Amino acid sequence: MSKSMGSKAKLLYLARILIEETDENHPLSTPALIERLSACGIDVERKTLYDDIETLESFGLDVQTVKSRANLYFVGSNNLELPELKLLVDAVSSSRFITEKKSAQLIEKLSKMTSSHNARSLRRQVFVSGRVKTPNEQIYYNIDAIHNAISKNRQISFKYFEWTIDKKQEFKRNGEEYIQSPLGLSLSDNNYYLITYSDKHNKILHFRVDKMSNISVTEATALKPDFPFDIAEYSNRTFNMFGGDSERVELLVHNSLIGVMIDRFGKDITTIKKDDEHFIAILNINASPTFLGWLFSFGDRVKVLSPERVAQKIKTLSETVNKLYK
Repeated sequence: MSKSMGSKAKLLYLARILIEETDENHPLSTPALIERLSACGIDVERKTLYDDIETLESFGLDVQTVKSRANLYFVGSNNLELPELKLLVDAVSSSRFITEKKSAQLIEKLSKMTSSHNARSLRRQVFVSGRVKTPNEQIYYNIDAIHNAISKNRQISFKYFEWTIDKKQEFKRNGEEYIQSPLGLSLSDNNYYLITYSDKHNKILHFRVDKMSNISVTEATALKPDFPFDIAEYSNRTFNMFGGDSERVELLVHNSLIGVMIDRFGKDITTIKKDDEHFIAILNINASPTFLGWLFSFGDRVKVLSPERVAQKIKTLSETVNKLYK
């Protein structure tokens, strides 16, 4: 490398060495940095190195110095700290809507945002293989197209598929395209949903993004519903078992399930102490099959007190399941 080229590239190499090889537990000394730069074909004197580090600091790189006979240097923080990166890696690896291939790619990119030492600890904590993941690699481009349509206030067209009994994709409506006005995206139970307004039916609809195909942004202006609509409220009702017309439902719940109730319905849920082991939970909810199945999963720790017809639904469900195993 020429002296001129070495001078121009020196700061870049120095920054890369500090970012990739150092952290609080793995600093590099002045001689070690000089040696690393020399291996890259760049000769640097001790005093010049001090000036270069000051330049990187003034540029914004968080270079920390441990004063000693041979100073030690490390990058104190990148944009994301190690605990933050671990949180993101866990989220990526456990998300069902991110494919196994894309998970590995994203985790590799996240690993490059910290030192090589920290990157190894990030990779050790990842267990992606074998997890239930969407097989649809197109989902990332779907989300991008949807955001693009929303920002431009345009309608979108797409095809929508379901899985057949032989595990193949089959387009609904014989492959006819859907034309919808996108309102927003909602993430629930590890699935992305597109919430739309259908002018044809004058109603709000939602679609699983990983089941959408052939998405394109049209030139048509997106339409808005002519009735009051709140995306957050719709998401809560639809994706958290609140969908449909709600009614007052009273449950007798074992104390061990208070955390479950708060996780599902929030801290504002109305509860009344019944005895030392139970409390009454009062919900305004649609007693849908999904809700009943959720209650059924708790066995004898939850009992429907009212209304009677909801209690009867649970009883019928129990009898039907019991007959299946006789």
